[in-house]
Amino acid sequence: MDKLGAMQTFIRVVQTGSFSAVAREQNTSQATISKRIAALENLLGAKLLTRNSRGHTMTEIGQNYYERCNTILDEVEEAETEACSLIIAPKGTLRITAPVDFARLYISPFVAEFLRIYSEIKIDLTLTDNVVDLVSGGIDIAIRIGELEDSSLIARRLYITPLVTVATPRYLDAHQEPKHPHELKQHNCLVYSLSSKVNFWNFSHHGKEISVQVNGNFQSDNGDSMVRVLLADMGIAFIPDWLAAPYLEEGSLRQILVDYTKPLPINAIYPQNRYVPLKTKCFVDFLTNKLEENPIFSK
Repeated sequence: MDKLGAMQTFIRVVQTGSFSAVAREQNTSQATISKRIAALENLLGAKLLTRNSRGHTMTEIGQNYYERCNTILDEVEEAETEACSLIIAPKGTLRITAPVDFARLYISPFVAEFLRIYSEIKIDLTLTDNVVDLVSGGIDIAIRIGELEDSSLIARRLYITPLVTVATPRYLDAHQEPKHPHELKQHNCLVYSLSSKVNFWNFSHHGKEISVQVNGNFQSDNGDSMVRVLLADMGIAFIPDWLAAPYLEEGSLRQILVDYTKPLPINAIYPQNRYVPLKTKCFVDFLTNKLEENPIFSK
């Protein structure tokens, strides 16, 4: 029996809570995964998982074994990574998740260049504005916009993005331009539906926080969709400067309430560990350099 392989399978079954999910990850059958766990239990002479109609739970022995397996496999991977980094280029599959619009504009255009430089790395890029659990999803890197709540993750700051208030010149010609955030109540505001407080926009002004409840006839979980509606002269939106920048430069959007913005961090995050895998470090360094070369992020 491949003992290390069986340990890795056991860990993923615990993390995902599903034999079938691990079978899909490893491109095998659920029966094969069950046999691996059973073989491990036979080797140890103890039950690791208690199965029932709702799934499975770890036994006390299983919990202790799970924690020790994590430590052992981390040390094995660390030893392999340190050894390989001295003699070969980084390799392996790098699983990345990122917000849809940010990835479309600032990650996808550079993927080919990264893959040419690091020819032994494969990228599995998932675009979603929803928060993905890194451990259960087997994710190496997640790009997150906003304050982080999970302290068990390692974060590397990429940029502080201000949210800016924008509308088309035609919309502003047809409606009285607001001079203070409270005047937004008289306007059609297009809102981002994945925000923690959908209909509240929070501004910073000379160190003070201002919260305004807004209303409108359109909301979306996708920034690009909001921009399309904005460009049709339908209202006002509060969006990241990197998303608004091309339209502000060409004049199709105009920033208003210039002194009222909201800073949000953009972070690359990865699971807590004693070391950062070489493939992860290479990608984060590469992305950081690309952002620094962009005038939007270097100002």
